[in-house]
Amino acid sequence: MVGSKSKNASPIKVEQTQSISVITPEYWEEARKHLAKKDRVMRRIIPQFGDACLQSRGDAFITLARSIVGQQISVKAAQTVWERFMLLTKKLAPASILKMNVDDMRAAGLSARKVEYLVDLALHFSNGGVHVSDWDEMSDEEIIAELIAIRGVGRWTAEMLLIFHLMRPNVLPLDDVGLINGISRNYFSGESVSRSEAREVAAPWAPFCSVATWYIWRSLDPQPVEY
Repeated sequence: MVGSKSKNASPIKVEQTQSISVITPEYWEEARKHLAKKDRVMRRIIPQFGDACLQSRGDAFITLARSIVGQQISVKAAQTVWERFMLLTKKLAPASILKMNVDDMRAAGLSARKVEYLVDLALHFSNGGVHVSDWDEMSDEEIIAELIAIRGVGRWTAEMLLIFHLMRPNVLPLDDVGLINGISRNYFSGESVSRSEAREVAAPWAPFCSVATWYIWRSLDPQPVEY
């Protein structure tokens, strides 16, 4: 994965939709053309999803919280748990999580471990343990190193933030089950795929591995992946 910086590599455009700022990457069309030119599978997948593209709501804390909720479960299951979890508060923020009742969080479908992770995430954001204002000047790897100090935030979760919040264009989350399954289905007729084989498949995607990954996810599940 290339340690690109967002100010140079991932310009964005912002649209107001029902009072919510929806952020989309301006590099998307360039990425679509690149991938279609370099990869026959991408050339087939991309047209199936029209103008749909990666979107962000611009909130780093919520992106990380959603990533924690979605760990090791399907997109559909993660959305169900997230919707139940969001019913516990009017506005999700570090302070609101720290005030939540653990039993209520468990009843929403969160494991005891994920409850612990969400609380630690809230504590890090509350006490200045993460430096959101500096991220635009930091490389992908520097941000990952900062985030994995939080309990429950491993490389995969940090990469979801790079893709869905900062919209870095060249992230290849090789620990993502959906990406590996999608590569297996689309490139190897369903046979098992090693990390090295997945990396080899993804080589032509650079410098837009994030975009290709998004399309691989969509090829498995038409429901947009959001964090």
